[in-house]
Amino acid sequence: MENLLFLTIPMHRPSLKPHAKESFHQAVPRLTVDSVSPEVTFEDVIAEPPSVRSFDKVWLWSHALFEVSRLWCYRLISLLLAVPVSLVAGILFAVFSCLHIWLIMPFIQLFLINMHWVQTVWGSVLDIAITPFFKSMGKCCSSINVRLARD
Repeated sequence: MENLLFLTIPMHRPSLKPHAKESFHQAVPRLTVDSVSPEVTFEDVIAEPPSVRSFDKVWLWSHALFEVSRLWCYRLISLLLAVPVSLVAGILFAVFSCLHIWLIMPFIQLFLINMHWVQTVWGSVLDIAITPFFKSMGKCCSSINVRLARD
């Protein structure tokens, strides 16, 4: 049977010293719940300053409630949105594929077949006017040398 809830909760609350934030994160490892947003942890959302502390059981239960609610909210939202979003994405993909195959590509092919003379004229213009200009510019600029020197 699939494990529906994988939750690791520290059974003791680490003591915080005013300048020992690193020891707190070493004592309480970052929790991941079924790979649901592993970047956000309880300590990132709920944090107590070292001067004011609640009871250990309050911290433990608030930590457990945070992790469980995060997991089940994610599962509920994904349950409600995954099917409709995937359905809309599939319909859009099908419509765009159909338009591309049956409308856009035949139109482009008809345009290219009927405008063959434009390809011939454009190729001639390139060969007569533009190609010699850029070849001569390339020969003029081929003798330019760039040297980088440090001051």
